[in-house]
Amino acid sequence: MSEEKCCVVVCENPLDKNYWDAQYQSKIISWDLGTVSPPIQYLIDRIKNKQARILIPGCGNTYEAEYLLAQGFTNVTVIDIAPTLVANLNKKFANNPNIKIVLGDFFEHEGVYDYIIEQTFFCALPPTMRQKYVWKMHQLLAENGILTGLLFNREFEISPPFGGSQEEYELLFKAAFSFNKMEISKNSIDKRAGFELLFEFYKTNHIVHLYAFEGITCSGCMKTVSDKFKEIKGVQNASMSSDFSEIVIVSATEIPLQFLQDAVAYDHKYKISKV
Repeated sequence: MSEEKCCVVVCENPLDKNYWDAQYQSKIISWDLGTVSPPIQYLIDRIKNKQARILIPGCGNTYEAEYLLAQGFTNVTVIDIAPTLVANLNKKFANNPNIKIVLGDFFEHEGVYDYIIEQTFFCALPPTMRQKYVWKMHQLLAENGILTGLLFNREFEISPPFGGSQEEYELLFKAAFSFNKMEISKNSIDKRAGFELLFEFYKTNHIVHLYAFEGITCSGCMKTVSDKFKEIKGVQNASMSSDFSEIVIVSATEIPLQFLQDAVAYDHKYKISKV
C-alpha cells in the first residue's frame, strides 16, 4: 500500500502557516494529483446551478476550482493559509472575475456558501480540530447548503494526512448535517482506491455551537460528560475533541449556557464557555 505523505519538514512542528508554506516552497507536494480527482469531478458534475456560491477550503493548487471555472461556474472562492501558494494562484487566475482567492485562516473566514467542497483539507487538520471543523462548516453554509467531497476511510502511519473511519465521521457530523451519501468511492485513483469515502451532507436547521471545556483529563470522563449533555432536553449531539478542550453541541433549540454548566456541576473542575 502506498502512503500519502506531505512532510518535508519535521512533523512535530505546528501545522500552521509556516509549516504549509514550507511545503509549497519546497515544491515537494506528494499529495498533489496534478488534476481534479475523478470523485470530485463526479460531485461537481452533479451541481446544476452555475451561479451557486462554492467554497474550497485548504484549496492547494485547486484543480477543483479550475474544473469548476471550465464548466461555467461563476462564483468560486478558494482559501488557503500558505502565502507562496496563494501568490501562485493569484497569477494563475489573474483577471478571472469568477474566482476569489483568499489568503487566510479558514476558521476566521466569513461568508455564506451553497456548497463547500472537501478535498484533503479535513485530513490535513490535527484531529483535535474536527469538532471545530463541523461547527465552522455549519456556520458558513447557507440554509440547505451542502458539504460534499472525500474523507479517508483508513489510518496513516505518518501524519499528516490524518485518517479516520466512517463510524467516526457519522458520530462527528450527526445532527449538524443529514447524510445524503457516504460510501466508498467507486472511481478513486489507484493509490487511494478503497480508502476514500464519497460524501454529501446537507446542513440541518439545528443550532450548532462550539464551546471551550476545562477539567477533563481522560477519555472515560469525556464520555461521561458528553453523555450528560446528550441527556439535556433538545440536545441532538455532543462531540468532544480528542484533547478534551472543545465540544460541539447540536440542539433543536437554544440551550442556555447555565444549563450546560449545571449538567457537569458534579465536578467543580469542569467549566464550559462559548467560543
